[in-house]
Amino acid sequence: MNSINSINHLSIILDGNKRYAKNKNLPIMNAYSTGIQNVLNISKELIKKKIKYFSVFTLSTENLKRASVNTLFESIFFQFSNFLDNIINEKTIKIKVIGERNDLPPKLIKLITEAENKTHNHNKLTLILAFNYGFKNEVISAFKKGYKEVENKKNLEDVNINNFFYLGNIPDPDILIRTGGFKRLSNYLMYNLCYTELFFTNTLWPEFHKGELENIIKEFQNTKRNYGL
Repeated sequence: MNSINSINHLSIILDGNKRYAKNKNLPIMNAYSTGIQNVLNISKELIKKKIKYFSVFTLSTENLKRASVNTLFESIFFQFSNFLDNIINEKTIKIKVIGERNDLPPKLIKLITEAENKTHNHNKLTLILAFNYGFKNEVISAFKKGYKEVENKKNLEDVNINNFFYLGNIPDPDILIRTGGFKRLSNYLMYNLCYTELFFTNTLWPEFHKGELENIIKEFQNTKRNYGL
């Protein structure tokens, strides 16, 4: 009989907000609001299960190329401000944001920094928000860090490669869920997903609920995990 797999880190690609808005005939901001609230809902479920890390893919570097990006940023700023207030008041969730910040509006950078600083001592769950994130950009960043590190230490045996990537010493995801029906990884955390169990659902992110989460976790816990072929 297989032993039950433990879960340290669960990750979700949050896909389907726009389709949810279209299906419900809602403004896109309402869909983002529902989606962001759902991040908090699922976070609370993971806290109950004593899962320590929850990473979510919220905004890719490719999103910045869209014509609607300014509207998107305004929506994100408004919604994230409210989201942050809830998290600060509950005092359980620590925020960590990964991705490139240079291209973001200054007020959004300030908000992200404030989120990390004000939740630094919260310890029930670390919520990792991949924001303006793309793996190709992460690789470039890792090369730059690695070059400096090797130049300083002169000895490859003293270099911890994990530290060059955004997650650092955070455990790799045990589970990755992608909502919205597409079966692709979309340039997300490729260094850290080598042995992650992948789950795809047609459910749009704002409609993803704890019952479906429970089913995925049960399936994962009874999966035989092979680290190799």
